[in-house]
Amino acid sequence: MAKHTHSRFAITAIALALVAAALTWAFWPQPLLVDFGTVARGPMRVTIDEEGVTRVANAYVVSTPIAGRLERVAIEVGDEVIRDETVVARMRPTAPSALDVRTREQAAAGVAAASAGLRVAEADVKKAMADRDLAQASLERTRTLFDKGIVSQSALDTAERAMRAALAALDTARAAVSMRAAEVKNAQAQLLGFDDRALAEALAAEQAIPMLAPTSGTVLRIMQESETTVAAGTPVLEIGDIAADLEITVDLLSTDAVQVRLGQAVIVDDWGGPVPLEGTVHKIAPTGFTKVSALGVEEQRVRTTIRFTSPPEARAGLGHGFRVEARIVVWSQPDAVTVPASSLFRSRDGWALFVVEQGLARERAVDVAANNGLTAAIASGVEPDEQIVLYPPTGLMDGNSVAARGG
Repeated sequence: MAKHTHSRFAITAIALALVAAALTWAFWPQPLLVDFGTVARGPMRVTIDEEGVTRVANAYVVSTPIAGRLERVAIEVGDEVIRDETVVARMRPTAPSALDVRTREQAAAGVAAASAGLRVAEADVKKAMADRDLAQASLERTRTLFDKGIVSQSALDTAERAMRAALAALDTARAAVSMRAAEVKNAQAQLLGFDDRALAEALAAEQAIPMLAPTSGTVLRIMQESETTVAAGTPVLEIGDIAADLEITVDLLSTDAVQVRLGQAVIVDDWGGPVPLEGTVHKIAPTGFTKVSALGVEEQRVRTTIRFTSPPEARAGLGHGFRVEARIVVWSQPDAVTVPASSLFRSRDGWALFVVEQGLARERAVDVAANNGLTAAIASGVEPDEQIVLYPPTGLMDGNSVAARGG
């Protein structure tokens, strides 16, 4: 009987031990499964990325020097031109406008009056010629009598003076004829209209005025291609040197523009070529402007100019008004201690991360030198090759046991 009781106690003790072991195993703290990363050392840079547009810095707009009729522009966009040699356009004088009945009658009356004045002037010329002939004959007779001693020197002087006065009067009369003839032509010009056949033939026969290229380069744009009548100063076409004067304009957010400095390196990517191009920040506008984004949000933008440092051969095919991706390097270091940006979190007044030491997560404060959104450069706090926790969960505390997810 005692032996049977002893066996019962042994079985009960074993069962209780198994239950206790099971409960202990069930409630024993398990390592938190996390993603591990490694502190690395290598080059790193922080860039401000923004879309930009290429343009020719010194573009020349060719305008009409005078009012006239512009012939159809034969040159095409993309053609190469040479300064003071290539004819980019030609101009002809404009034909007069049509005359209404009143204007035509007034002009006809003006022609009649001018013609009458011309006839009066021609009659004055004939009278002056007669006075000259009389004065000349009188001078010859007086000179003959003076040689014979019949008349005095005073009489001879009077005859010579009369001759000079007659010649002067004749010159005045002839000048008056020229003036009246010019008035007749001026009055006749008032009668000219665009339907005048003789005038049309004269305009067609007149040689066109050539307009030469003001600079060497490429035709970028043609603003007036068809033949038409234009005023003085009308833009015709635009010329620029793509190889030497091509640059990039980027509209940066004002919060990004304050981080940019003149001379900073720029990487020009996504322009269509096999390799990225290089450039530098050339100019930052001192004023901003409001621009509405695609989402309808008003943004303050600052115009920034970038000059290429890559040779023209490296950007063959890139022209005026092309879209590019500009990456302005605002911070770079060739030998930086880096960690994935996903390992950082805010702790008190700074940044921190979890370092894995013997299976335990240890919180450590770090000084972040730069962060580009994917990678962060650490100035102090960690050393290369240390293991860290990526994407630290909210419940992870200093000293918690951790294990690699899926390990």
